[in-house]
Amino acid sequence: MTTRILSFVQALFRPQDADGPILFWAKEILGALLILAFFWMLAQLIVLVLNKWGKRLAAFTSTDLNDRILQRVTPYVSRLLVMLGVYLAIRSLPLHERLVVILSGLLFIALVVIVFSLVFHVFDELLQWYIAGQQHNNDALISRHMIPIAEKLTLLFLMGTALLVILKHFNYDIFSVVTALGVGTLAIGLAAKDTLANMISGFTLMLDRPFRIGDRIQLAGGQVGDVAGIGLRSTRIRTLDNQLMIIPNSDLCNTLLINQDFPDVRAKGRINIGVAYGSDVDRVKELLVAAALEVEDVLRDPAPEAYFVSFGDSALNMSLFFWVEENSRQFSTTDKVNSLIIRRFNENGIDIPFPIRTVIMDKGTN
Repeated sequence: MTTRILSFVQALFRPQDADGPILFWAKEILGALLILAFFWMLAQLIVLVLNKWGKRLAAFTSTDLNDRILQRVTPYVSRLLVMLGVYLAIRSLPLHERLVVILSGLLFIALVVIVFSLVFHVFDELLQWYIAGQQHNNDALISRHMIPIAEKLTLLFLMGTALLVILKHFNYDIFSVVTALGVGTLAIGLAAKDTLANMISGFTLMLDRPFRIGDRIQLAGGQVGDVAGIGLRSTRIRTLDNQLMIIPNSDLCNTLLINQDFPDVRAKGRINIGVAYGSDVDRVKELLVAAALEVEDVLRDPAPEAYFVSFGDSALNMSLFFWVEENSRQFSTTDKVNSLIIRRFNENGIDIPFPIRTVIMDKGTN
């Protein structure tokens, strides 16, 4: 047993120096430390250059994007160089081949993680900068609500790429892995086609942006509500009576809806009313417009308008149109205008007639 242990130790350290194993290992460890020290100093130097000269160069640009990227990237550059020094130092030591493979493999994985973390943070900073510059642009390609989803997709893509790089380094057959993933994805897609359809529709809604969170929309069925959230599978709409309506994204993509907040949040109100035959139409229109202007929430620009629409069976049909600043005020404003119309009509002798039917009885009929 002792002989086997001694043989293993000799194979592990492989002392080949003529001056003895102690001096041999001292030289090898010293060389490894020199490599590590070199890369550590190189990391400190590059960090110093980036902090000093990089910020000076970034100051010549009109945006703060360069400064933000430098701030995010500098720590990862330092870690990358130090880890590279550790990797090369381990490779320089005359250890047993299996131990070198294990240690260098672990360090290679750490290097890959650092590199892809650096790439992810650069992408994330670019995305945050883009969204910050498009806050008031309704036509931006990516909205702020898509940042979490874009970050998750990018992270998944980078993780998959890093996994393939690591497998390639350890001489695994990448083609078989990709094939297995493709077959698995196909099986999952067939088993969850409805869920995938909703997810794809969710991406379509976020890219096409027929509505945004907070917009008031009207569905084909007549339901009206404010968009509370857009998820991967469904969209949540808070109705006017404060109930939460959850609709699958695929249904929203294939239906007709009205966005009441686009192109702006102003809303147009309409009041239909009938007055008795013989009424002064011009005077009625004046009273309708004046009643609307008395209400504070009614906009002066565009101004209220009244029209004589049609001849009814029992009345002259009139319509009053007015605008409010926000569609949420439309119902309360309509109530105020209706109340004033009734009051002004009573003051000016304008009658709102009941439906009248004339029935003629034929006396000769039994």
